[in-house]
Amino acid sequence: MRAVLDKLISWTGLVLAAVLLIAGGLLTWANTFIGDQVDQQLTQQGITMPEGEALASLPKSDAAALEEFAGSALDTGPEAKAYADHYILAHMNAASDGRTYQEVSGEYLALDDAAKASEEGQALGGLRQTLFMGNTLRGLLLYGYAFATIGTIAGYAALAAFAGALVLLALAQLGMRHARRTVKAEGTVAQPELATA
Repeated sequence: MRAVLDKLISWTGLVLAAVLLIAGGLLTWANTFIGDQVDQQLTQQGITMPEGEALASLPKSDAAALEEFAGSALDTGPEAKAYADHYILAHMNAASDGRTYQEVSGEYLALDDAAKASEEGQALGGLRQTLFMGNTLRGLLLYGYAFATIGTIAGYAALAAFAGALVLLALAQLGMRHARRTVKAEGTVAQPELATA
């Protein structure tokens, strides 16, 4: 009876190991696919991370966040996030005195037609357009960062799945070995009883 239980548990472990191996393979594919897509999409934009004078013109905290990527091509998720949050946003805040697109747009829409046609109205409309484009680019870059993060998580999950599969395969092998030993032990114990009978 003990050998049957060992075999049942071992076969269950083998099935679970197979499932983990398949999951690990799919997660590895997801990691590679997402990484390639993020790299291709970001590389096509042809953005170079700011350096030198471009960094010096930023607030110190923003410049410090961008320093490690200075001069490199923007082609990874972390670079996209840094560029969106510490370069584009810094320029948007400087141009709008910290006001959001929603606030500037509300101010512009509240103007009558004559005020919109004035020099100040035109400047406000231009700022509104600048903030809209900045928010759009930031959003797209942050989507790239989000997908890159998902790809990284898929890579770690693949490693965990492969490690789990190896552990289950080792345990299943030990279980099968124990089942064979149990059968031999039961057979050895059973023979003297038959001989004496």
